Amino acid sequence: MAVKLSNKGRYGVRALFDIAFHNEGRPTQIREISERELIPARFLEQIFQDLKKAGLISSKRGPRGGYHLARPASEISLGDVVRALEGPVAVLAPDDERPGSSPPDPLTSVFQDLAAAIERCFDSVSIADVCERGVALGVRRKGRPERSTYVI
Repeated sequence: MAVKLSNKGRYGVRALFDIAFHNEGRPTQIREISERELIPARFLEQIFQDLKKAGLISSKRGPRGGYHLARPASEISLGDVVRALEGPVAVLAPDDERPGSSPPDPLTSVFQDLAAAIERCFDSVSIADVCERGVALGVRRKGRPERSTYVI
């Protein structure tokens, strides 16, 4: 059995990794993230609305504007991102739960414990941890090129 995130959850994590890794948390335009991570820009805009509402990213207007992390990458966990985009982790579908008047169900209790354990796993990994993994795997940084300054 595998834990499967929706595209929204996976793209959200990848987008925050991109901002933290390639631009070191500085403002990044959606177009840049979309090109590097192969995420449709329109979908990324929707994802960023939810992440902004959750206080995980902020935006800056202007020529050097874009989206940036609202907190240091070390303070944003994968659990924060997943909960912002998909809600709490559930091992049982709501239809699987028994009505409140029925006797206690040991399976429901076990699955609730499993959901809590999965959430703790997501909470134990930060965006900074993912960036460190990227460095360890040899992922090349593709940040925004700095503007050249010409002196005459």
